[in-house]
Amino acid sequence: MGVKDSWSHRRYQVTDDARQPLMNERAKSALFGLLLGAVLVSCKSTGEGMGESGTGDVKVSFMWEQSAPSSGMLRATVTRPGGAPETYEGKFYQITRETRVEAIGELWYPWYPRWGGWEYWGPQPEYAFIEHYTGHVVANLSGPNGQRMRCQFQLLRSADGMKGGGQGQCQLPSGQTINAEFPPS
Repeated sequence: MGVKDSWSHRRYQVTDDARQPLMNERAKSALFGLLLGAVLVSCKSTGEGMGESGTGDVKVSFMWEQSAPSSGMLRATVTRPGGAPETYEGKFYQITRETRVEAIGELWYPWYPRWGGWEYWGPQPEYAFIEHYTGHVVANLSGPNGQRMRCQFQLLRSADGMKGGGQGQCQLPSGQTINAEFPPS
């Protein structure tokens, strides 16, 4: 009986010792996951921009939030003289050489019929779009009553995304152009 007790004790001791490193690895993995999550949350950047029509009568304030390396959310509030503010919002995409047209297909849907005048951004996706807009942020924003507003901004420091600042244009459903600026944040 003494041998059996001794063997049982050793068996559990070996098992416990074998589990100890496994528990340490699990604890390390959990800690790493928490730290990675904290880093990813802290990578979110936000900022603001402003814009106006060529005549100065239409003003737009922009707010953006970038939480992924090449995309985020953009909100534009359009103010016209004597009119109620209109809000447009949606996803923006930072175009890089690695971007594929298939990954940004929602930029064309729905297409607003009065839009025009922007190279390579017609009613159907084109692969030349990627080459032309590399280093830009682009968006097709949803507004009141199904209206759409599209935007394209040349980034000042593309490695920093929207945080690096940029300038460009948005086109309202009427076809009117808004010149926009985003200071580095």
